[in-house]
Amino acid sequence: MTLYIGREASKLWKRICAETTTEINLLLDNWKYVLAGLIFQYIHGLAARGVHYLHRPGPTLQDLGFILLPELGQDKAYISEMVFTFVFLSFVLWTFHPFIFKSKKIYTVLVWCRVLAFLVASQILRIITFYSTQLPGPNYHCREGSKLARLPKPDNVLEVLLINFPRGVIYGCGDLIFSSHMIFTLVFVLTYQKYGTRRCIKQFAWLVAIIQSLLIVASRKHYTVDVVVAWYTVNLVVFFIDKKLPELPDRTSGSSPLLLPLSTKDKDSKTKEENHKLLNGNSVDPADWRPRTQVNGKILEDANGIHVDTAMNGA
Repeated sequence: MTLYIGREASKLWKRICAETTTEINLLLDNWKYVLAGLIFQYIHGLAARGVHYLHRPGPTLQDLGFILLPELGQDKAYISEMVFTFVFLSFVLWTFHPFIFKSKKIYTVLVWCRVLAFLVASQILRIITFYSTQLPGPNYHCREGSKLARLPKPDNVLEVLLINFPRGVIYGCGDLIFSSHMIFTLVFVLTYQKYGTRRCIKQFAWLVAIIQSLLIVASRKHYTVDVVVAWYTVNLVVFFIDKKLPELPDRTSGSSPLLLPLSTKDKDSKTKEENHKLLNGNSVDPADWRPRTQVNGKILEDANGIHVDTAMNGA
């Protein structure tokens, strides 16, 4: 038993080392995209902090979700946060599963490049919406009479830039018309929907996303329109951006990690380089100069193909 555990531990360690080397190489090639995505998360938090200074509390707007769903109450508002934390941590752990498990389909760095692109595009739209129109927040700390509903003018720029993390993020007001929690939840679910391998987990993830939507409204953290807008906007953003990005390599086929997909620009430059070599009289590949024979409109690599084709036609 001890021998078996030691052997498996040795295999696991080798797997982690090999995967770490691969991911570091990918990170060296894509660190600009990862860093830009992480920096924008701070910009998004800064924008949400800034709109809090513009927030003016008022009567809660009439909302169909508030009428249909029972109010959880201020003491149970943590339930939606617990569900979101579960979704966030589960997705992060899944993206790092190639370091542990032998069967793998994704590269961690490439998946996070994709996820950050989806998040940034959705958050840009969110910032535009809540700065275009400020609505009175339905959350308990955003209502009239709460000390947190209005922020006093900042004494200095540093007070704004620090965004009072994490209290300033948790008790924000005014960043409505687009639910931030639903942006993250839907991006994670859609990503697993495409690159995940377990059908039951995919179905469970969509169920959790629906429950999360209902909890956000029941907790009075957002209006129903904030959740609805997030559902169709995030899906559209992911759909269009995913079509523009190069497809991720599929690791289930056992291909080499270095054989990453070329973008359209790389393919065009490679084709131009090959044409340039041909015009200068240089061969691109000696194998391309092998004699080819055309039989029945088909170009064959060698004479052996003629016998095969003839035999097939005779049959």
